[in-house]
Amino acid sequence: MKVITNDVLAKLLPRNKNIDEWCDLLNELLPLHEVNLPVRVAAFIAQCSHESSQFNTLQENLNYSGDALGKIFGKYFKDKDTDDYHRQPEKIANVIYADRMGNGDTESGEGYKFRGRGVIQLTGKENYSKFADSVDMSLEEVIEYLETKRGALHSALWYWDSRNLNDYADAQDIKGMTKRINGGYIGLSERTEHYEHALELMGVDIHETDVTIGVTTLLEIGSTGPEVVIIQKLLSLDADGDFGPATFEAVMEFQMENELVPDGMVGAMTYARMKTLLP
Repeated sequence: MKVITNDVLAKLLPRNKNIDEWCDLLNELLPLHEVNLPVRVAAFIAQCSHESSQFNTLQENLNYSGDALGKIFGKYFKDKDTDDYHRQPEKIANVIYADRMGNGDTESGEGYKFRGRGVIQLTGKENYSKFADSVDMSLEEVIEYLETKRGALHSALWYWDSRNLNDYADAQDIKGMTKRINGGYIGLSERTEHYEHALELMGVDIHETDVTIGVTTLLEIGSTGPEVVIIQKLLSLDADGDFGPATFEAVMEFQMENELVPDGMVGAMTYARMKTLLP
């Protein structure tokens, strides 16, 4: 059974000219990573669509003007003349990605070599290396693989798994998901719009979807299941899905620290506060 149809995907990615190929890949790979529920599929496509300009841009575009560099990446160019980097993607990448994400210094060239690739824009030598290990490829092989449609999608799903983003999708927490992917909230309104549009096209009413906790579900001692796992992960506990004494005590502590009623139960107010305050 397809997790998404060609017709729906074409409406979600109207500027993409390779709908059939992408749809086949999505239906093959998404179920392998349990992206198989409407809320998960909608969230994944919405996030990837924003990151890759509707699955069209599989490599990061770093062709910035000198003026744009000063505005967007000012902290990396404090002691540099941005005009010297005007429309020079390689030089730009080697500055903004130097000495972080596993990359070497500016002279190493690793900033550009490991620039964003794939539909979620996998970035940095550290992420490339981890993905390479997961698919039993060398770094050079992975770079080439990421520039294919299959590799671009495969890497995005690996990243999705590594950040436990299905949990955020199940909770309809697009804001938290965006922070995990982007490091901030750039494009949040557009990502949310894409997500809601996807659910609508798949025949799901977001206001009637009983997939969030803290709305109709009360979690307490004895509760079990995926909703408990979400709470435990938010509280940095062992996520065994069993709401036992350790989870109860962690919830109580959180409630007391945040001026909530310390009853050890997770309802709408406690969960909403957790989503706002916890990473």
